[in-house]
Amino acid sequence: MSTHQIKNRKKKKLGSYPYVSVVFSIALALFVIGLFALLILHSNRLATWIRENVEIQVYLDKDITDNQRIQIQKTLSAKPYAALSDGEVQIRFTSREEAAQSFIEETGEDFSDFLGQNPLRDAYSLRINPEYHVTDSMQQIRTEIEAMSGVFEVDYVENLVEEINRNVTYISLAMLGIALLLLIAVVLLINNTIKLALFSQRFLIRSMQLVGARPGFIQRPFLWRSILHGLIAGLIASLLLYLVIQFANREIDGLSQLQDPNLIGAIFLALLFLGAGIAVLSSYRAIKKYLRMSLDELY
Repeated sequence: MSTHQIKNRKKKKLGSYPYVSVVFSIALALFVIGLFALLILHSNRLATWIRENVEIQVYLDKDITDNQRIQIQKTLSAKPYAALSDGEVQIRFTSREEAAQSFIEETGEDFSDFLGQNPLRDAYSLRINPEYHVTDSMQQIRTEIEAMSGVFEVDYVENLVEEINRNVTYISLAMLGIALLLLIAVVLLINNTIKLALFSQRFLIRSMQLVGARPGFIQRPFLWRSILHGLIAGLIASLLLYLVIQFANREIDGLSQLQDPNLIGAIFLALLFLGAGIAVLSSYRAIKKYLRMSLDELY
């Protein structure tokens, strides 16, 4: 190979734009932030599901009549703290016979053999509206229901309600802080990647200046290219996230129940806009910087 061919090859390599590395770097950064967004989404959905399934057990007197039992159900269903789902109050009745059968199936022991009777009681399980998941409110609900005629006792897991409220707050604050740090890191990574990529184009930019091209004319093709690269990277990141979701759904039972297709689609769309937005902003700043540099600084 001649010396002239080697020089031409080096010049071509020096002025070439690293399309693949730029798109890959942006896609990887977007994939990481998208993965964390999915983690936040699933955590929030799980916390919401747990809060929506907090129940209190209303145990009835043994000598209660059917009319009294029905009246208690109507009274509980009309309370503002009774949770609704699809317009229906989430209340469930379990007879003492059903409770005994469930106990026997779970433990394999029949307590009636040595007790001679069924000590369990008829009970209602009432889901509580998440707005009332405060210790004081739950205690007031218990006191109010226990005062009803025909009610023997009201029970719920007090520590569970307190732990849910405490952990949801801590987890939300922690994830918000991590999300902000991660977003800053992703922006800096994409910005540095594009800045390094445009470094190889600095003499092309100067050449366009020397022939009288205006800054807007010089910036336009670079900005359009950065938008295209950002969109392609967003599509790649979204595809990778989709594959991760499908794999996780196969491996983890019940995970799909925590997913909202609309919210997941919103994350994919956000990655497209985020990739294009950060890419075009980074390109604009880098090109503007090279436009202001002197020839000595370019070298």
